[in-house]
Amino acid sequence: MDEELRSLTERLRAEASGPAALDRLLAVEDPDTLAAVLTEPGQPLWTRELAAFRLGLAGDRRAFESLVLLLNHRDPPRCATAAYALARLGDPRTARAAAALATNELRVAYALHPVRLLVELRAPEAVPALITTLRRRLRPHDPYRRVALACVDGLGELGDARAEPVLNEALAHPALAEAAVHALARIPRRRRAPGPRIPGQG
Repeated sequence: MDEELRSLTERLRAEASGPAALDRLLAVEDPDTLAAVLTEPGQPLWTRELAAFRLGLAGDRRAFESLVLLLNHRDPPRCATAAYALARLGDPRTARAAAALATNELRVAYALHPVRLLVELRAPEAVPALITTLRRRLRPHDPYRRVALACVDGLGELGDARAEPVLNEALAHPALAEAAVHALARIPRRRRAPGPRIPGQG
């Protein structure tokens, strides 16, 4: 069993109506049966989460919508589980969805895992989304420091020179300064072209 699936199973045992119900869903091998769980009315959240997670690991794109909803859930463990599955789903819509969630200022309290997912995906949407999200976090008294730190760390990991201006701005914020220094150090320095040779100088 996948280690992340094992962890998810242990967490869901407390929510399931009984261990037998959870074990029955774990035993399902048919992807169509798992996909039906996502659309059947009246299904509890834990069943949808487990079915979507298993379909995501299998690369079944029918899990996409459910996983995106869970990625923006108020419960951080659900967000983390959804991000793990989305990173392995291989759906081309994932990066765009994660960028939309990361930059949605109305849902910024739940942006941590979308930001981390963008970094893991290393998609074209990642750097612009992280720059936008971090710049908003540089406002005075912003309460979302973990999101800001995830953006700083992620931009360092992505190593894109477009992040230099916002990372330099982050240096002025004590809670972000050390991380920003490390992030800037990971961005390759652009080589400067040699200047014109001045006659008479060696």
